[in-house]
Amino acid sequence: MTAPLEIAANAFATAAILLAGRNSIHTWWTGIVGCALFAVVFFQANLYADVVLQVFFVLSSVAGWRLWLRGNHGHALVVRPAELRSLAWIVPLGLACAAGYGALLHFWTDAYAPFADSMVLVFSVIAQLLLTGRRIENWPFWLLVNSIAVPLYASRGLYLTAFLYAVYWVNAIVAWLRWRKLARLQMEGSAVPAEA
Repeated sequence: MTAPLEIAANAFATAAILLAGRNSIHTWWTGIVGCALFAVVFFQANLYADVVLQVFFVLSSVAGWRLWLRGNHGHALVVRPAELRSLAWIVPLGLACAAGYGALLHFWTDAYAPFADSMVLVFSVIAQLLLTGRRIENWPFWLLVNSIAVPLYASRGLYLTAFLYAVYWVNAIVAWLRWRKLARLQMEGSAVPAEA
């Protein structure tokens, strides 16, 4: 049976994720609430890397909220691609960090699936930082995270969360296409502002 806390966490997180896909500023406050609730859910499931991740999400959501409104010299950030040279080192560094943190969890805690849990942590951090900067490439990283998270959460009995992460996988594809279009329109000077 799904606990009320897991339902509430998923409701706010789903709202935040769908709003992010629509490039809406409201993604941030709904995300803060959802992540705070998820921190408790994951702690109860012994998914400690995910607890740390939720704390990071709360803090980065506060920063993202400000950056989206005023991050470009007092003006709102626009959707844009990341620099290729930045992306070239992100994946190897992410894999190394996930392996290191996974080993730490494996040897020093009773964490369940420490390496998969660490992959979710590290690549979610990368995706979140790209999202905070309104970079298009955040969406492929969310695809990777969701692909790992679905079986991980299902294996811990978090079936609602696993199902919703499968939905988020689809949302990431739709959002990726949408953000690419927004960036193209902004480069042409005909973009509409971010949705409220």
